[in-house]
Amino acid sequence: MRLRIATRESPLALWQAEHVRERLVAAHPEVVVELVAMTTRGDQIQSTTLSSAGGKGLFVKELEQALLEDRADLAVHSMKDVPAQQPPGLSLCCFLPPEDPRDALVSNTHATLIALPPRARVGTSSLRRQSLLAAQRPDLQIELLRGNVGTRLRRLDEGRFDAILLACAGLQRLGLGARIREALDVQRFIPAIGQGVIGIETRTDDVATRQMLAPLDHAGARTRLAAERALNARLGGACSVPVAGHAVLSEGRLRLEAMVGSPDGRRVVRDHLEGPCQAAAELGVQLAQQLLDRGGREILAELGIVA
Repeated sequence: MRLRIATRESPLALWQAEHVRERLVAAHPEVVVELVAMTTRGDQIQSTTLSSAGGKGLFVKELEQALLEDRADLAVHSMKDVPAQQPPGLSLCCFLPPEDPRDALVSNTHATLIALPPRARVGTSSLRRQSLLAAQRPDLQIELLRGNVGTRLRRLDEGRFDAILLACAGLQRLGLGARIREALDVQRFIPAIGQGVIGIETRTDDVATRQMLAPLDHAGARTRLAAERALNARLGGACSVPVAGHAVLSEGRLRLEAMVGSPDGRRVVRDHLEGPCQAAAELGVQLAQQLLDRGGREILAELGIVA
């Protein structure tokens, strides 16, 4: 049997696709797996924020089109890039074990976020990171930084920034964990929805491929994503607003932390909720409603999001 994996062409995306290929071959030695690499609209747009260009979903649309046109059998995604809803005919069928969900401060001159001097230049393309940074360090200069991991690190090394923010998981997957100066605590700096989790998308009616992927599915990751993505869907499902959510599982219980913030960080609504793992999606919806009722609805409305 042959399986075709749709993937972006960035080094990190290729690493993730190769990782899925290795897992598939280990589970099914008879299968032949090939990569179908492509450049997405999100990769092509580098001069503006993703939110103004259409959101993080720009990183997955071409991969999903390849699935719908039967040019690929599965697509590998970083779950923080995947919108709350899939196109008709496609679904997320598999989540790999979660890795480090934290954001990483990377700097050649400063060891921690608190050690950055006033007016330090910090690069990020994430509205969530921008909002949290501005709320905790309003004295910083937050500047747009796009590109793949290598491009961002090169711009830091060229002296264009005093620090940049990236995902710990991405750096670790690329063997660049030594570049992490501070892994930001998830209580203080809530991660993006799905950060650190690799997800696999297929055609809903492709039973054979879904059965092949079943041994790779991680129950804990699936439960965590059920809560986080239900939260995101209730908050409008947009990647273009500063929304964060992170679930932690322990002994059959789930604790979900979340926030909605204004891009300038002046208004940040945070809350948390605990409950049984089997009610993960319901907890996500309930926590989203709490955030909306405490001021999140007004923040989203100002950004053009009806929730």
